[in-house]
Parts: sequence; structure tokens; C-alpha cells
Amino acid sequence: MNIVVVTGTGTGVGKTVVTAALAACAMRAGLRVAVVKPIQTGVRPGEPGDLAEVGRLTGLTDLHEYARYAEPLAPATAARRLGQAGPDIAELARRIAGLADRDLVVVEGAGGALVRFNDRDEGICELASALRELMRPPGGQGHTPRCQVVLVTGARLGALHDAAATAAALAGWSLGPHALVVGDWPAEPGLAERCNLIDLAGYGGAPVEGVLPHGAAELAEAAFAELAMAQLTPALGGVLDAPDFMRAHAAPPPRDESPR
Repeated sequence: MNIVVVTGTGTGVGKTVVTAALAACAMRAGLRVAVVKPIQTGVRPGEPGDLAEVGRLTGLTDLHEYARYAEPLAPATAARRLGQAGPDIAELARRIAGLADRDLVVVEGAGGALVRFNDRDEGICELASALRELMRPPGGQGHTPRCQVVLVTGARLGALHDAAATAAALAGWSLGPHALVVGDWPAEPGLAERCNLIDLAGYGGAPVEGVLPHGAAELAEAAFAELAMAQLTPALGGVLDAPDFMRAHAAPPPRDESPR
């Protein structure tokens, strides 16, 4: 089993659509895929959450949610307001590792990478680290199933700081991101977005392996699968030529308009 943990530089950067895109590409490759949302906030019982969006975009039904809080807050905060401690990270990891008969499990975090899940100040870094330990073979011998982190970021002004800060936190857990994905590329990118496209890899410590356009979540299942393949690189299961995309969309150097 391979696990991909999808986290973000903050909320609203496109983690769910990236999660769906990863699943769609893997499904096209004939892999057995499950998607896990360990903690959902801001959605009442019985209402559709992020997993419903993943299901709508991909047709996937192997979807797992372990905890839900109705208030749109950080999980630890929402749990505290109910007099609860929040989910146990070790138990979440065991439940995810229990999906071992799948080829790929995509785990979508809540909010940004530093958001706390419980009153022990644990979050997605602790969960990813626990998963790696559970998946480590006895004695460290033999094949080690992979647990990789995909960091979803925006491209707007300020994205470089957010990517650098988040990547540094992940590196502190030896979870340095495997890849960066821009989760909401604007239809008409400005100078900041075009320049950030070049600089994100340097700040985030990983290559940009995907750029999903704004409005991707509005597509029907078949069209979304085509888009996912086109906008993720082979490292993430798609066919995107990242250098070619950079050449086409990054900002050109300014013209020299100094007096002669």
C-alpha cells in the first residue's frame, strides 16, 4: 500500500480538489483507491462534506471519515467547545493502516499543516509520522510501503511565505513534501501568480508537480478525470509536462525601458 497525505498551506487552497485529482489518476491506472478524511469540520451530521465532493468528482465510493465537528473551526477548537479531547492520532493511524488491501490511500488533512487535531497539540504531521512507523517492516528489512506528503498551495501574493513556513514545519518531522501542487490557478493570473509559479519550488523545497485551474471542482466526473490527468505530472499519476507549463505561464523578464 502507498499512502499520500494531502495537506495545505492553509484553508481554502484546494486540498479537496487535489485529493480528488490524485484519486482520479490512480483509478484510471486501474489501482484500488481509498480516500480518507480523518477529521471533517464545518459540516453537520448527515450533510455532505469533503468526501462527498471527492465522490462526485471521481465516482469513488471507498471513502472514509472518522470524526466530524459541526462548527467551522480547527478540529481541536471544535472538539474543545464540545468538552472533548479530539481524536487520538494513534487510533486514526491504525484505522488508515487497516486499509492495507488498497494500492493507494489518499488522506486529506484539515486546514493547514499546523492545525491541531486534539488537545495534545497533534495534527497532520504527527499522523503522517505515526503512519510511517506503522508501515515500517520489522527490523527495517524488505519493501517499505511509501507514505508521501503532497503540499497544496495557492499562487497568490503571499504564497511563497506560506509554502516556505509549511515546508519547514514538515521538514522538522522529516516529512519534507514530495511535491507541491497549486490548487486554484486563476483563469487570468497576474504578475504575482506568474512569478510565484517559478519561485514556489525553491521556497517549498519540492518541485511543482501539478497546477489545477480555478473551477476544476465544477466539472462532471469524466471531464474532471481528463483534467486531473492533464494537470498532474507523471510523479502524481498524470501527464503534465511541468517545464512546458512553466514556460507557457510563468512571467517573462521585464523589458529594459531605461533611457538610452
